[in-house]
Amino acid sequence: MEKELTYKEIRKNKEINTLLERGNEVLGSLGYTDHSAAHAAKVADTAGKILEKLGYSGREAELSRIAGYMHDIGNSVNRCDHAHTGAILGWQILRELGMSLKEAAVVMSAVGNHDEKTGTAVDPISAALILADKTDVRRNRVRNKAKENFDIHDRVNYAVTDAALKINMDKKVIALNLQIDTKICSMYEYFEIFLGRMMMCRGAAEVLGATFKLTANGSKVL
Repeated sequence: MEKELTYKEIRKNKEINTLLERGNEVLGSLGYTDHSAAHAAKVADTAGKILEKLGYSGREAELSRIAGYMHDIGNSVNRCDHAHTGAILGWQILRELGMSLKEAAVVMSAVGNHDEKTGTAVDPISAALILADKTDVRRNRVRNKAKENFDIHDRVNYAVTDAALKINMDKKVIALNLQIDTKICSMYEYFEIFLGRMMMCRGAAEVLGATFKLTANGSKVL
């Protein structure tokens, strides 16, 4: 029997949380930044707020939260193609929980399109997920405690001392304002890693009828 699943139910789901936990363990062993349930919850919350502030329906915002929380479950299989495996895992889980075919398909597409190597925003749900995920750049996601062993990804994330995502409803602008400690990471290194993600955010904002702007240390970059 089909039901209208809520984000609250998804966040408490043991199967989903087990996959998130395992995926984070796998990435930890490979030296990746934090991809725990805390990251998933932050992405979910941000995605929902983006759609709410831009005037989308409450159900669309809820689906974006569900997709946001589930988007990294594919890391439990392998980092490679994690968006695609996560989408298939998510479809199966959501259908078993009673989500309708249409809504499960929307969430599946969002999860399957969130990675910048193979994905793109295809609708408001996927666009909000992309923006929320790619703008979650912060120092406390770095798990490597030895600064002398930082790779470029560690340096880039650790160098971000403040990141604020702001949505201007009237001007339809989604702005990411970053403060970067250039003693830890140069601006060149930051864009070497994140330019592709920021361009993906620009495309996602366009799907939402908005403009994406990036400011780093007070200077407009994108």
